[in-house]
Amino acid sequence: MKAIFIILAVVVPAITGLAGAANPIDMKNNFDTDQIAHATLGGGCFWCMDAVFSRVEGVKQVTTGYAGGEVENPTYEMVSRGNTGHAEVVQITFNPEKVSYLQLLEVFFRVHNPTTPNRQGADVGPQYRSAIFYHNEEQKRIAEQVKDRMEGEKIWDDPIVTEITPLNKFYAAEEYHQNYFEKNPQQGYCQMVIQPKVEKFRQMFEDLLKEQ
Repeated sequence: MKAIFIILAVVVPAITGLAGAANPIDMKNNFDTDQIAHATLGGGCFWCMDAVFSRVEGVKQVTTGYAGGEVENPTYEMVSRGNTGHAEVVQITFNPEKVSYLQLLEVFFRVHNPTTPNRQGADVGPQYRSAIFYHNEEQKRIAEQVKDRMEGEKIWDDPIVTEITPLNKFYAAEEYHQNYFEKNPQQGYCQMVIQPKVEKFRQMFEDLLKEQ
């Protein structure tokens, strides 16, 4: 589960579909076009990744969801137990003419800690693991190169444990998880955990910041 102070956020509402299954998207039929590409990344809490990547120039949409597990149609409650095999992820729809896959990975490796297995801060469990789910062999090649370069440059003191694995199926999370930071900017977790990540992105990647 999210850190203790998140309890205030999840005492949510009567939101339709709260306990219902997530929406599956079969990636075998989700082809990229000249103007649209996809990246699927897990860097801890998907609320954090959503807030960061939605601010990147060239990103058209960020969808929070689940990938990498064995259970069909997982719900948030199921994934939170840590036994479905899924990671919390964001699927990023972007224009590769405005921002490259490599640039997205540069942001990814700097706004979360890729050296802590199954953990981001106080969020603990396999659902919070660092993972790159590649859509094709070119993405795999780029991901491996960026990971190796980050290791060589000692961006982080400890070894990077980010898994690089093919994406088979992505499940969109329940609606109340989408754009969570934008909807709940004053909530405790948003202020204490997400906001610092957004500020780190702003400071490190000013050239990639989307115009408001």
